[in-house]
Amino acid sequence: MAVRDLQDMKVAFFGSPAFALPVLEAIRAQFEVVLVVAQPDKPVGRGLKLTPPPIAARAAELGVPLAQPTKLRRNAGFETVLGDSGADVAVTCAYGKILPASVLDIPRYGFLNTHTSLLPAYRGAAPIQWALIGGEGVTGTTIMQTDPGMDTGPILLQEELPIAPQWTSLDLSDALAEQASRLIVTALERLGRGDLVPTPQDDAAATHAPMLVKEDGFVRWMDLAQAVVNRYRGVAAWPQTTAFLGGARLKLGGLSVEEGEGQPGEILGLDASGLLIACGNGAVRVQTVQPEARRAQPAQTWATSAGIRAGMGFDLWTPASAQAQ
Repeated sequence: MAVRDLQDMKVAFFGSPAFALPVLEAIRAQFEVVLVVAQPDKPVGRGLKLTPPPIAARAAELGVPLAQPTKLRRNAGFETVLGDSGADVAVTCAYGKILPASVLDIPRYGFLNTHTSLLPAYRGAAPIQWALIGGEGVTGTTIMQTDPGMDTGPILLQEELPIAPQWTSLDLSDALAEQASRLIVTALERLGRGDLVPTPQDDAAATHAPMLVKEDGFVRWMDLAQAVVNRYRGVAAWPQTTAFLGGARLKLGGLSVEEGEGQPGEILGLDASGLLIACGNGAVRVQTVQPEARRAQPAQTWATSAGIRAGMGFDLWTPASAQAQ
C-alpha cells in the first residue's frame, strides 16, 4: 500500500467494551471503518434486558455495518461478511474471542491487535488488572500482528506508560485507552507506508493475565500490606475488594498502606480516618465499608453501628483455605 493510498485504507474493527470506544473513534477520524464486529447482545440488570455491548451500540448510532457472530470458527456466513466488507486490514481491541486462521487470512494486510501490556508480559484477558496486582510501576500498549494464539503474535509497536502509585484499574484503563488510540493510528499509517517491522515475542519471558474471578478480590490478610493495596487497586472495577468478618461479606474501599503491627486481619484501631488493619507485614487503612445489600459508608460509621472495636479480627482467607472447604 503506497502513501497516496492511506486515505483510502478500509478498516474492520473488532471490539466490545467501552474501553474500545476511543480506539474506534481515533481510527474513524483517519480511516474508513467499513465493518464493526462485536460480541452478541447479553442480558443485563435485574430485568435481564438484552443489551448490546458499547461498541455495537456506537456502530448502530454511526450507521456502520455491524456483525455480532456467536462464533467465529466454521462460520462461513461471517467470513463472507468480512470478505465482502472490502477491509484492507482489521483491528482488534478487547474483542474477547480468539480468531481462527480462516478469519485472520481474509483482510489482505491481516489483523492488528491493541494489547494493554508490554508483551510478552501479561498475555491474556486482564493485563491491566494483573499489572496492578503485581505491583508494576510501568506498563504500556503493544500493537501486534494477530495470530491464532493468545497474544502471541509479532510485536509491531510498543510504548511504555508509567503507573501512578494511586491509580486503580479504572484510572489505568483510561490512560491506556488514550495511549492505544494514538498508537493504533500510528501503526495503521506506518502499515500504509510499508515500514512496520514485526519482532517475534520471546515466549520464554511470557507472563499471563487470566480473566479475573470473584475470589481474586478477596483480601489475603497474610500478605504484605503493599500487596493488599495492590490487589485493591487491581480489582477496583470488578470484582472489588471483599473481606469477611464473622462470616459476613464486606466490600472495602479507600485502602492505603500505613505503619502498624499485629496479627493478620486484626483491627488495630478505628477513628474518623477509617479502620487500621494489620497484614502479614505492616497495616492498611480502610476508609469505607459496604455490607451486603447496603450502600458504602465511612468505616467508622459502620464500625460504630456494628459494634466493632479494636482487637477484633477479620476472617483469614487464602486460596488454600477455600480449597479445603
